[in-house]
Amino acid sequence: MHPTPPGGAEDAPVLGSTPVAPVASADPVADADPVAAARTAVAAIDRDARARILATLARRFGDLDLAEDMLQEAFAQALHSWPQTRIPDAPEAWLHTTARRKALDVVRRENVLAQKLARLRIEEERAPGATDFADPADQIGPGRPDPVPDDRLGLFFACAHPVLTPEDRIALTLRFLAGLQTPEVAHALLVPVSTMQQRIVRAKKRIRSLGVPFETPRPEDLAARLAGVQRVVYLLYAEGFARSTGSAHLREDLTTEALRLARVLHRLMPATAEVTGLLALLVLTEARRPARTDPRGRPVPLPEQDRVQWDSHLIAEGVALAEQAAAAAGAGPYAIQAAIAAVHAEASSYSETDWDQIAVLYRLLEEREPGPVVRLGRAVALGRARGPEVGLRRLDELADDAALARFRPFHTARAVTLEQLDNPTGAAEAYRRALELPGNEAEDAYLAATLAGLEDG
Repeated sequence: MHPTPPGGAEDAPVLGSTPVAPVASADPVADADPVAAARTAVAAIDRDARARILATLARRFGDLDLAEDMLQEAFAQALHSWPQTRIPDAPEAWLHTTARRKALDVVRRENVLAQKLARLRIEEERAPGATDFADPADQIGPGRPDPVPDDRLGLFFACAHPVLTPEDRIALTLRFLAGLQTPEVAHALLVPVSTMQQRIVRAKKRIRSLGVPFETPRPEDLAARLAGVQRVVYLLYAEGFARSTGSAHLREDLTTEALRLARVLHRLMPATAEVTGLLALLVLTEARRPARTDPRGRPVPLPEQDRVQWDSHLIAEGVALAEQAAAAAGAGPYAIQAAIAAVHAEASSYSETDWDQIAVLYRLLEEREPGPVVRLGRAVALGRARGPEVGLRRLDELADDAALARFRPFHTARAVTLEQLDNPTGAAEAYRRALELPGNEAEDAYLAATLAGLEDG
């Protein structure tokens, strides 16, 4: 989550494995039309399921392009075969098996991959089996205990390979293992979509050329890859916290999955300050979720949220975790962001929020992580603590930052501040600029309504 809230308020950022829907044909209409039933079954394979299959194939073959192509062919095969046979009891397993066999055929045909062919023990894999979803390649290091007790989190660690740059690791993991689309990944990392496309292509080529294995690292190597994995979990929650595309403002499947992964990570490394801080941050942010949208699904700015709806149990848990993180050696950006979230959570009302403390925490955060979004969060906090004139001056000092110029919350924050300064013309201009930038439709509706209110006087 970006430490500054969409909607321009101070709702500091503070980010599922969704089961495949059963495809048993309980629908008599679908039963009467096998083609329609097959299409329905294919559509029920959600993005998380696709990501799981893709991740497993990529880990097995070490080639993301091959994995993507074969998964698409498996989907095409399903649309052709299922109307003629029947929809399998486990469509995800069927797709995985079909894609794997197709990939193995490609590997066999290409002599340049002969060495990989031998390693993969292809003859063993060609053994028939209608329900052989349990791929031997899923076993990370035969005979070696899995150091990460969660398959998806283990793949996140696998993708955080040191031969890739930190940015490439995060981009690949978000795109292929977390299931985000390229524009969503670009938004998360504050870069243009074209830049992200080039980065992903370059990273895939590097993985292929170097034969990077998609294997969970040894226990002694986990710490070196931890920062990249934490960043992915954080950004996954951020995309669910305020979607960069689509109709809804929230994606609860993403926030739920990110929170689950943060809890698994914390069980794995409970004494690590930043792991505790990340979990505290997500728990405290999740506590506010019930009040963050209205009945129409539009975002509700922090000053207008009904705090009675905040989850008191999650707040208590999050505050306790934030205190643990702050007191532990090695506390850093996540622990500081958790502390910011705790200050928000403990305020009895918006007006009672300790903005001076939040501004100090943002200064500490900026010293450790001087990114544009952190500077934006500090500018907003200073504006709340010292008045909108100070806030606007701080915001305008950031106006030349290319990343913030493309970042909707920056312009929304300016619009809100200009409204506080009784400058409706300037505020309207800032809202219009915000509406030109990527965001979800629910947020568009909120901003458009606010703009209309300004224009109507």
